[in-house]
Amino acid sequence: MGQRSFIEVEKVSYSYPKGQGQEEAALTEVDLTIAEGEFVAVLGHNGSGKSTLAKHLNGLLLPSVGDVWIADMNTHEEENFWKIRQMVGMVFQNPDNQIVATTVEEDVAFGPENLGLKQHVIRERVDEALGIVGMSEYAKAAPHNLSGGQKQRVAIAGVIAMRPKCLVLDEPTAMLDPIGRQEVLDTVQMLNETEGITVILITHFMDEAVRAKRVVVMDEGRIVLQGPPADVFQKMELLRKLRLDVPPIVELAARLRSRLREFPGDLLTVDEMVTALCQLRSGI
Repeated sequence: MGQRSFIEVEKVSYSYPKGQGQEEAALTEVDLTIAEGEFVAVLGHNGSGKSTLAKHLNGLLLPSVGDVWIADMNTHEEENFWKIRQMVGMVFQNPDNQIVATTVEEDVAFGPENLGLKQHVIRERVDEALGIVGMSEYAKAAPHNLSGGQKQRVAIAGVIAMRPKCLVLDEPTAMLDPIGRQEVLDTVQMLNETEGITVILITHFMDEAVRAKRVVVMDEGRIVLQGPPADVFQKMELLRKLRLDVPPIVELAARLRSRLREFPGDLLTVDEMVTALCQLRSGI
């Protein structure tokens, strides 16, 4: 067998116990490959299995059937747990559940301290992580005084200080206002583009998925669609059947294209829309 991709999910099924010997299927024969340095968004309505999949990527859950491989390490093998969880960091939707200390810098230091690192190394990692997420000036601040977006950036810094190769974010903006959402998404995109960290973003916000290089759509525990955002979001009827919205820009582009045949139909962002409208007006 040749070298595996950074993350490989092979025929994974998982069921939650319901009591009285009953089980409820959450994942069914899921196959997924993610390369190192990719930015992948996983979409799906509530109950589609996306959060269950996320928890398989660092061993929080183990497959009932199938295998998950992280950098050639199988999550079923107990001796791999520590290495996998250092390599794959998790960020959840409520930052308050991940903040454990009374100051920002102490919170970010928590993970490196548990690695048994020397104090000067911990100091370097804390300073670096806070700088990366733009929170250096809040190092001495009490986390409970921060906004939701700032708290989530602190939670991300705490994971970054562990030097993971991959960041799995399970609906990290679900509890944030628009400004907080923008702060967190900008941070995540920067980590992927400038630090080379693999990003797997679990979300139900279509405009967040637009930032990814690949979109994976889940329904009833299965992957039903995947590809570049521009391709996936063209399948508007299918997405609506899956109870998902379509990004407003994509829908606007489709309406304009229905009247103007030469108008591009693969637009994803406001900037792309503005450029296309300006070119149309000037006759370019």
